[in-house]
Amino acid sequence: MKALRLFSLELGRLLQSRTTWLTALLTILSPAAGLAVCQPAAADTMLSAYLANPTLAGSAAGGILFGLLTVWEQDRACRSRVDTLIYTAVSPLDMALIRLAALAAAALLTMAAAALAWHPFIRKLSGSVFSETDYILSFVVFMGPALFLAILAASSAYHLAGRLDLSLVIFCAFAGLSLTVWKDNWQLCWLNPCVWALSDDFSNFRIFRSVAYMRLTWLTALSGVWILSWLCIRQWGRGLLASLACHSRQICRPIFAFFLLFCSCAAYIFQPMIDHSNPDLSASAFYELPVLEGVSCSGRTASVYPNTNAGTVSGTASYFFQNISGQTQIAAFGINPGYTVSSVKANGTDTPFTVSDYQEYNEAMLTATIPPDETAELVIEYSGFPKENRALASQQGSAEISSKYICLANADLAPRLMNVANTGLIPATIEITLPAHMTAIPFSTAQAEIVSRHDGGTATWRYQGTGAGGILYAGDYIRQDINAGGITVQLYYGRKHQAVMESAHAAESVRAVVDYCTEHYGPLSFSSGSTLKLIQSRVIGGGYAADGASLLDEADFTFANLNDSGKGAAPGEVMIHELVHQWWGLANMFPPTANTDPWSAEGLTVYTTYRIIKELYGTDYAIEHYVKQWQQEADCYYLNFYVRNPQYLEALPENKRLKISNRLAHVRQYCEMPLKILKAETLVGGETAMDEILHCLFTRELDWTFPYLTYQDFLDACQLTEEDLHDV
Repeated sequence: MKALRLFSLELGRLLQSRTTWLTALLTILSPAAGLAVCQPAAADTMLSAYLANPTLAGSAAGGILFGLLTVWEQDRACRSRVDTLIYTAVSPLDMALIRLAALAAAALLTMAAAALAWHPFIRKLSGSVFSETDYILSFVVFMGPALFLAILAASSAYHLAGRLDLSLVIFCAFAGLSLTVWKDNWQLCWLNPCVWALSDDFSNFRIFRSVAYMRLTWLTALSGVWILSWLCIRQWGRGLLASLACHSRQICRPIFAFFLLFCSCAAYIFQPMIDHSNPDLSASAFYELPVLEGVSCSGRTASVYPNTNAGTVSGTASYFFQNISGQTQIAAFGINPGYTVSSVKANGTDTPFTVSDYQEYNEAMLTATIPPDETAELVIEYSGFPKENRALASQQGSAEISSKYICLANADLAPRLMNVANTGLIPATIEITLPAHMTAIPFSTAQAEIVSRHDGGTATWRYQGTGAGGILYAGDYIRQDINAGGITVQLYYGRKHQAVMESAHAAESVRAVVDYCTEHYGPLSFSSGSTLKLIQSRVIGGGYAADGASLLDEADFTFANLNDSGKGAAPGEVMIHELVHQWWGLANMFPPTANTDPWSAEGLTVYTTYRIIKELYGTDYAIEHYVKQWQQEADCYYLNFYVRNPQYLEALPENKRLKISNRLAHVRQYCEMPLKILKAETLVGGETAMDEILHCLFTRELDWTFPYLTYQDFLDACQLTEEDLHDV
């Protein structure tokens, strides 16, 4: 009862302090910085811009503010020279606990006030994609814990230093590490978590789990440090070490502190989110395995059961082997490093297996023994929480498994057979059980069908394919079938995105692009001949294509992007721009170039968009909304101070320099390059001649050692030089 009364008195005193109110007010206002100044989430989704960025900015700013408040309050008694008097009535250890609880309560109230205050603004800015769940989790996981972690860190610093100035230095250095050296390490950036994107149309539980895990790791670590620092509080005139020895007589105190530190270290080392793949992206040990002699695989099946609540996967995979060698053989499979193999049976009998510690490209190697029998069925049971590739640790979220979205690629779906000849020809039958409202979409020519429905609101989908792996998407999708370019385009997009896609006239845009580009440049090389799936994915930072399917990144079709005047005068025209990337950007990939190089997928895409708009709306409209805009932007570019004086750009701080150079690069790629192509069109003899050149470039025979379309390739095809296109 005495502790509760002291807590209420301390909290009441804290809430009457002007310093506390100033700290709370600034913390509540700090999310505003995420709308204009501090924008760590790089993706162009609405929730990234209007929810992730504000809460991440509030996390960093609020944490620093409450850390400073903590040091100030810890020093209050000493500063007022009443510490001796207070500690005659209340133990300094008890007072430290009460003060910590009061500061934590103040932080909790501040976080709640910030969440209530920003709700109407963020809801309005986000529009139709606003999610109450994502909103609450952003404040509870991104922003709130940072305040309490900062309080623990600052309080620990004061207990150890015993001085206001030194405590501030220690805390600021610790916060600075998170904001600078550790900012790209998802486990160490305790103040500003690595969140590069939030999805508008699908769920975000994977990234929330990742940040929550990081927060929990730091909570146990800083709690352990705080307890040790708490035992170092000076009492009875003793110094730091003497006080530590005195307060540690109750042995359970230091034991509990070290237990928390041990738990935090274990959580750091054995984290379940990211794998330990070889960081050398040129490594190819798994692709250099010797092929088994006398062994072939005649087929495989897999039954997969995602747990959309826990974000886990379980499954059973069967492989049918012919072994004419007459000897025992070792089959190798790639499997997601987060999965545990519970059993492997050969012809119904347990067979030896191992999973290697070495990992490569988000796969660990599972080896299992094939008996010398002429035919053998190998059955593998596996389950677990899929890990993501360490190379993309700061861009987590691709392994999302929820009732709204699932992506299972290759070894995430089922073990991938690696050391048998002709793995690409293996017949495969895949079954996956999903919530009834979800649609299963194989990323191939295969079509999935529902084969059974179950009690509890689930359904089992089945499809036939080939190969040792494969990619499966599933989600709450809407499908539109569009006849264009002599094929049926199956357009899949998230249900939450329906209003945006309808306002952008998605079906009409797809039809216009496919008809135009097929006629002028040729059919897409990855269409199946009669159908093509266009699948909107959760934000991943790009798209890719395979036989019969192509991916559309949701970030390309957000409300903000579809209203980007740099890509088109209206949402439907921006939709056309993004779809043209199926020709210029996926089938014909462009080489990685310097940020200042104007040659990229965007130049030909913008030019092609202009040509389509010219055909749809006339020459005057196209010139007014495209050519004149390009010319105006290009003229301004060459008048820019930093373009004329690059030495001053190099002298700027890195963040300012990157912001300016990115903006300038945008002009060169989206405006200057289309003008160059337009001039090349005139020089080669007009639109028909340019269409013939681009058709030849698009359908050229690729050199797979360097399958890129370069600027020099374009100039050679036009029989021009760089100097011919210099003045635009």
